[in-house]
Amino acid sequence: MNFMGSLQQLGRAYMLPMIVLPAAAIFSFLSQFPWDYFGLGQMSVYLAAASQSIFAYLPYIFAVGIALGITGNALASGISALVGLIIYAGVTEAANPLIEPTVLIGAVIGMIAGFGYERFKNLRLPEYIQFFGGPRFVPLFVSAVALLLSMAMIRLAPQIEWLLVELGKVVDSSGGFGVFLFGFVMRILVVFGLHHLVSHVFWFQIGGYRLDDGTMAFGDLPRFFAGDPTAGGYMAGLYPIMMFALPAIALAIIQEAREDLKPKIRKTFITAALSSFLTGVTEPVEFAFLFVAPYLYVVHALLSGLIMWVTYELGVRYGFSFSGGAIDFILNGHLATRGWLVIPIGIVTFFLYYFLFRWAIQRFRIPTPGREEGSQLDDWAGDIPYRAPLVLQAIGGKENVVHMEACITRLRLRVANDKLIDANALRNLGAAGVIRLGGGHVQVVFGTYSELIREAMAKSIQRDQKQVSFHSPVQGRMIPLADVPDPIFAGEMVGGGVAFVPERGELVSPVKGTVVHIYPTKHAIGIRTAEGLDVLLHIGIDSSKLGDKGCFQTYVEKDDQVEPGSLLIRFDLQQLRRESKSVATPMVITNSSDYVESWRYAPFKTVKKGQASVMSVVLKERNGGGVKP
Repeated sequence: MNFMGSLQQLGRAYMLPMIVLPAAAIFSFLSQFPWDYFGLGQMSVYLAAASQSIFAYLPYIFAVGIALGITGNALASGISALVGLIIYAGVTEAANPLIEPTVLIGAVIGMIAGFGYERFKNLRLPEYIQFFGGPRFVPLFVSAVALLLSMAMIRLAPQIEWLLVELGKVVDSSGGFGVFLFGFVMRILVVFGLHHLVSHVFWFQIGGYRLDDGTMAFGDLPRFFAGDPTAGGYMAGLYPIMMFALPAIALAIIQEAREDLKPKIRKTFITAALSSFLTGVTEPVEFAFLFVAPYLYVVHALLSGLIMWVTYELGVRYGFSFSGGAIDFILNGHLATRGWLVIPIGIVTFFLYYFLFRWAIQRFRIPTPGREEGSQLDDWAGDIPYRAPLVLQAIGGKENVVHMEACITRLRLRVANDKLIDANALRNLGAAGVIRLGGGHVQVVFGTYSELIREAMAKSIQRDQKQVSFHSPVQGRMIPLADVPDPIFAGEMVGGGVAFVPERGELVSPVKGTVVHIYPTKHAIGIRTAEGLDVLLHIGIDSSKLGDKGCFQTYVEKDDQVEPGSLLIRFDLQQLRRESKSVATPMVITNSSDYVESWRYAPFKTVKKGQASVMSVVLKERNGGGVKP
């Protein structure tokens, strides 16, 4: 595994334990209610205890969560991490009761358990002790390492505690400039999905605060919830970004969209804006302009750092349990210092971002969604089971998938060959962007539907249905077959399929197969796949008469073997427009009633020539072959 891939895996792992923190914030918020009025006087005590318990056991949560995150939820790694931290806590407490597990120690043991599992899960021992081989070796390995680590920490703990506190003082001494650098670097790392690594250091490790019972809370986030009035400086400035800046960008994109596309863009980006405003999930908006205007994203990162700096200098100290959205803003307001300033800062931020992005989109003609071919964000609701198999095909098929996971906004993949990934097809299927990290590690940003897409793809792999995926035979726009101005094709009398409105005069093969028929007029061609599908490609409507006028030139012959993207026919598009009824080019399966069980279509929009996964069919079970859905 390459270095970037390892960092991506670790960054993903940090997200799992973070999921439990909103529960602590909710319990803390509810504990402030006047429960005595309802005759439930003890409820405040119970809720406060529930919140405090989560923070008390945070090291254990991080140990188990990181181990599971690294290994894709391997139970052996999770139990190993838990046992390892229990051993650490028992040994250190026996030697010095003041030494307590910290989130840092929990993270270290979680990483040891996770990477230990990946290293030893296939370990083979001599037959007489093979019972302890494979995954069963991992708890033994982690237990031994945890014992050694705890023995070392008995000597080193005072120095490490001093170091963390002093690091906190150094960081505080940098003041607002340090907050600016943190904000800038964090936004840049969002691109690679590695922002959790830098935020974890500041939020859970640097800086210490001694509680009334003598225990220490380390990191900006635990210190904030423990009541440290100086904590929250590295979180407060994110509220104006999440709640105001990103919604302003979304509004600017909506306003700059073409009038005919505004209804769809409005729906998509209002959802994205609400996602950022309420929960702090920013990628659906950020990735809408990242790939088409990376320089604008750098400006966004600089502005984010500056806004965090200003918020810090104004004395705002505001924390959160998950991210700087309105939900956390409401839940944690009772612990904030000068929290009311977030609103006026946010309003100024909103107008700054709105006018800046509208000006930049107009001035530099940035192809944001709704203007031209830009990054695509689509409405996945109710469409995931149909489109996810096409996504699987666009990443090279199940044979190309080595490992697949999802975090909040993106699929995180390890593939055998990242050259097989069709980025255009993925964007056409709704991805906001595709990020290649090298070594087969790829991220595909689908927004908050990423986990649902992963589940649907996993089910598709498990069912092992016999499928045939089709590439686009032309460059242009894909349309439903029903929109073809010909009752024969529109009524599916020839067979089911789709059609295309070409923008260039080239027709390529959509599948791997054999050329079985070339019409004498050269305006149509038939291909038979290995599965027995007969695919007809028909250039234009009422276009056979142009064959005698030299409109079409073939580049294959009958019985030739073709691959997806192989050039079949060149044609004069301008002549076709002038002299035929329509340039619509149907792609139909003429024997679909015999072979096809179900159909899946990509969104009907612009496609590239040879683009993967514009259509997919599931084949019927025949003669005992295949697997029933």
